[in-house]
Amino acid sequence: MEKVKAKKHLGQHFLKDESIAKAIADTLSLKGYEEVLEIGPGMGVLTKYLLEKPIITRVIEIDTESVAYLDANYPKLKDKIISEDFLKYDINQVYENKQFAIIGNFPYNISTQIVFRTLEFRDQIPEFSGMFQKEVAERICEKKGSKAYGILSVLAQAFYDTEYLFTVDENVFIPPPKVKSGVMKMTRKEDYSLPCGEKLFFTVVKTAFQQRRKTLRNSLKTLNLSDKLREDTIFDKRPEQLSVDEFIELTQKIETDGVQS
Repeated sequence: MEKVKAKKHLGQHFLKDESIAKAIADTLSLKGYEEVLEIGPGMGVLTKYLLEKPIITRVIEIDTESVAYLDANYPKLKDKIISEDFLKYDINQVYENKQFAIIGNFPYNISTQIVFRTLEFRDQIPEFSGMFQKEVAERICEKKGSKAYGILSVLAQAFYDTEYLFTVDENVFIPPPKVKSGVMKMTRKEDYSLPCGEKLFFTVVKTAFQQRRKTLRNSLKTLNLSDKLREDTIFDKRPEQLSVDEFIELTQKIETDGVQS
């Protein structure tokens, strides 16, 4: 079968460097789960190295041409190709509340959405690693005080330990993207429950960063906080000045103030 043509509307850039594909596959610890789901396998350059590991590998791919190519070239994937959109697919049709890892050379146009979707299923995903646009990978791992630190950083790091692993040059892809890529990994924390309301925590983080140049006193006005709480010195800060733990502390104070969601 002929090779698959990269489709711009799907954000496809096929990795051609085997050593990088192997390095990404080797980021998995294989601890705490027996299955791995690869998102957007394309022509299987990463898949082949996953299939060598003592783990059940499934792939999810929206591109029908790629699905046909994988089906023809990787007999080990028989009955393990999910021809669906990861962002819309109910993974429990396959995993039924099992633990599994996620890996991939992620399409850059939906990579942040993939992370948010992973956070929704964090109870089942102890490990997540893969390739992003470099600045997105850096943002996920960024600490407070940086312009890159934002919603994605705080929400990912609330539940996972994040690590930026290595940078990948544009020229190892077909077609080459216009930006460098970065490989990062998220490992779920041993205790990833929050000591505050999760729904309110998400609301506080997202609302704060929507007006990131303002102090929290101004950016969180819509939460209808009491005047007494708004006098707290934490509200003098801007969102990028708060660590994940400080956002949790802020959420707890807002809960005590009577705001529930």
